[in-house]
Amino acid sequence: MAIRNIVKLGDEILTKKCREVKEINDRIICLLDDMTETLKAANGVGLAAPQVGVLKRVAVVDTGDTVLELINPEIIYTEGEQTDAEGCLSYPGRYGLVTRPKIVKIRATDRNGAVYEYTGEDLVARAFCHEIDHLDGHFFTELVTEWIETE
Repeated sequence: MAIRNIVKLGDEILTKKCREVKEINDRIICLLDDMTETLKAANGVGLAAPQVGVLKRVAVVDTGDTVLELINPEIIYTEGEQTDAEGCLSYPGRYGLVTRPKIVKIRATDRNGAVYEYTGEDLVARAFCHEIDHLDGHFFTELVTEWIETE
């Protein structure tokens, strides 16, 4: 496992749509391991593959209890609304108010090829939306309604 460099806002890769993972092989497993280590080292909540320079539909999200590995994730259900501060490892030190669903259910594949569903609330729901946006070439700054000044 290795800690990878996190791509910063302004890098063109963050605007590109990621390709679906067709086969879970050693490279994808290594990517998942490296992304988990990178996420933990950066004290983040989520990390998407384009943030480490890879255009694959892969993300990791820390639920507080475990780190979920998301291969080809899709949102299958949302409920409610929450507006809160949101930031990004690719735009360190900047936070803005963003409205997201309060509850988000995703379907994804794990490293063993098993399809699973997971329902997240509050911060986890926000992270699911944020990371899947990255996989589609979108950045949270597109949704900010008000920037939060930090010292």
